[in-house]
Amino acid sequence: MTQIAIEAENLGKCYRMRGLGAQTLFGTIRNTVTRRKAKTFWAIRNASFSIPQGCTVGVIGPNGAGKSSTLGLAAGTITPTEGWIKAHGRISSLLELGAGFHPDLTGRENVYLNAALLGIPREDIRKRFDAILDFSGLHEFIDQPVKNYSSGMYVRLGFAVSTELDPDILLIDEVLAVGDIAFQLKCLDRIRQFQRRGKTLMFVSHALQTVEEFCDEVFLVHHGQIVDRGDPASVTLNMIRNYSGEGGGIFAQEFGTRTVEITGVKLLDNDGNEESIFNSGGRLNIAVNYTASEPISNPVFGYSIKTANGMYLYGTNTQLAGFEIHSINGSGQVKITIDPLVLREGNYFLSISCHSSDHKIQYHRIEDWYPFRVKNTDDAPGVVTLPTRFSL
Repeated sequence: MTQIAIEAENLGKCYRMRGLGAQTLFGTIRNTVTRRKAKTFWAIRNASFSIPQGCTVGVIGPNGAGKSSTLGLAAGTITPTEGWIKAHGRISSLLELGAGFHPDLTGRENVYLNAALLGIPREDIRKRFDAILDFSGLHEFIDQPVKNYSSGMYVRLGFAVSTELDPDILLIDEVLAVGDIAFQLKCLDRIRQFQRRGKTLMFVSHALQTVEEFCDEVFLVHHGQIVDRGDPASVTLNMIRNYSGEGGGIFAQEFGTRTVEITGVKLLDNDGNEESIFNSGGRLNIAVNYTASEPISNPVFGYSIKTANGMYLYGTNTQLAGFEIHSINGSGQVKITIDPLVLREGNYFLSISCHSSDHKIQYHRIEDWYPFRVKNTDDAPGVVTLPTRFSL
């Protein structure tokens, strides 16, 4: 029988809006006399879920959706307004910069303080201290007050302590985005170790590619509600299509003179059917419909592709490809074929543009507007497939 690590029923957290609530005795009396009701805001509401032991769950959504409140409720740092949430096992959390640290104590003293709060004997933490220090890389600063630490140093020490204390459940907010790339990779490797050991993880992130790679299940939170949950690929694609641009993540936009207007873009399979999911190593066909309101000489059509994290992968155009379009007027279509599609498992964004040959006039550019998904046909890891031969 599967053991449950975290379970919640009708969970909700309500806050009074600053400046409108009864924060003082006078405010309480005034509101009672005038029958004025304080304006409230539900950070999360009607949330019911259970997370099995050994499962990794990602929590995604626009900024202000209620992600961090959900994690805070799971950690016990926030008290529910309604409903309940229970965690079965020892929790370690990294929810915000400096959380759990006393600013006037040194890094060393804060390590022991955190351990004491988790009920870990001092002798145990003494044995693990060198490992914590090595992971954080803060040898020169460990005896300095943490109020003098940079945000990156906070994260280094906080993550080292949170993971080295060997919790049953690890909760992580977006704080990992603060560290440098090398340390982020180090943290992700530590997360993989936790997964292999059957630990339970729950983390908030705007890095959708990372969420897809690491999570068994994903919760999509929007306006305080869990609006979708399930398979990481499906839920992140839902986020991209319906909630991108609402704070964090990719933001679709368009601009240009519209002398040439891109009137439609279709992603097609080999049979000419519109599709949004393509196989790695297969073919991606793009049909770009346009309308030119006047004769345009030597227009340049192009495309670019980004990951769900916003990383620019590749872009080209008819000019770079040596494909000359002498002139256009009225409606027409430009076809783009990517064969083979070297991208691997994940969600991606397609941008389409048309500009003058001298690059001085942007007729129309539609940025990050068209999401699509790529599925692997083998088990090789990575972002792209590189043509490879082995020989003896």
